[in-house]
Amino acid sequence: MPDLGAPWTGSGAAPTPVASRPTEPRQSKLSRWFDSWMRSLGMAFVLFVIIKTFLVEAFQIPSGSMERTLLVGDFLFVNKAVYGAQIPGTTARVPGFESPRRGEVVVFAFPRNPEQNYVKRVIGVPGDTVEMRGGRVRVNGRSIAEPYVQRVDPTRDVADPEFGWQRRYYAGAPDDPLRQHPTRDNWGPLAVPDGKYFVLGDNRDNSSDSRYWGFVDAAAVKGRPWVVYFSYDREAHDALPWLTDIRWQRLGSVIH
Repeated sequence: MPDLGAPWTGSGAAPTPVASRPTEPRQSKLSRWFDSWMRSLGMAFVLFVIIKTFLVEAFQIPSGSMERTLLVGDFLFVNKAVYGAQIPGTTARVPGFESPRRGEVVVFAFPRNPEQNYVKRVIGVPGDTVEMRGGRVRVNGRSIAEPYVQRVDPTRDVADPEFGWQRRYYAGAPDDPLRQHPTRDNWGPLAVPDGKYFVLGDNRDNSSDSRYWGFVDAAAVKGRPWVVYFSYDREAHDALPWLTDIRWQRLGSVIH
């Protein structure tokens, strides 16, 4: 049997140690983590911009012109893809799925100040004739049912100098007194031109709408309100306003 020799006791040359892997500097790990975090943040920002520009955007209701449908303090998600969102920096639009239809609620750039967003209901589409008699809307000669309308002051039918724009689009008899003297609840018929929409607020006696400042251009329509994602009562002044003043029953309600 061959002699395996005595175990090494420490005298003489020691075995060559195995080289250890160099430790990665802490600064390099931190740099790699920061780069990854920044890339994730950048991707999230790009997705946010794409969604906000072309798909869904949040809007807030600042006035009571659409009560009872929409209340002051409602926060909405608006579907921008349905009508085709505008490409930023251009007048071009992404192709939409449909055009605004009569009876739909729409968000649009206010014709007199495009920086402001308005929310109203479409009453007349291109080619329609629209009018009002005694506060009741007629489209193409027929009265339409409007269960969403709220009247707060139905007896006060007043004229307004702003109504003068209506004469240009008047489609009735030339000698009809309403051509020269339209009032809040009695006006028209008016012919809706191509590429235009006639809109009214649901709170019919307290709404600045097409009766006063004219038609909405199709290019100004931004989208269709979809759902109320948050709502609170601004007029309430309770001890815990962000808890007790929230309109819990409105959260998640679909807008019609």
